Amino acid sequence: MIEYRINTRSGVAPYLQIVQQTKHALRLRLLQKGDQLPTVKEVVASVAINPNTVLKAYRELEREGLVQGRPGLGTFVLKTMDGPALAHYPALSRGFARWVARARKAGLDEEAISALFESTLRGSLHEEGIA
Repeated sequence: MIEYRINTRSGVAPYLQIVQQTKHALRLRLLQKGDQLPTVKEVVASVAINPNTVLKAYRELEREGLVQGRPGLGTFVLKTMDGPALAHYPALSRGFARWVARARKAGLDEEAISALFESTLRGSLHEEGIA
């Protein structure tokens, strides 16, 4: 089961963090069709946020056709994200983990690592004419 983490200093709305983390888990195939997401009560207890925030995130995921709420039962995954299962790229994952470790050793915190990654990704997309 997925465990959500909310970064209150990220500048990203908590409900969007839940949506993004769920999508990441779907891309990595950590969540599969039929899996149940944590209940609103479980999420509220683990990350101390308003229940309406969790409901908003789950409604957004429903709107996108990724999950379905079943009254009295919970919220269940309808499908994974399109594209290759990222978990099938262990060499890339290990290389990226080494890169993150070097970035942390250089003194970068999570936000700085994320910013550097995003900047590099966006730059490479522009260079390739993708974005």
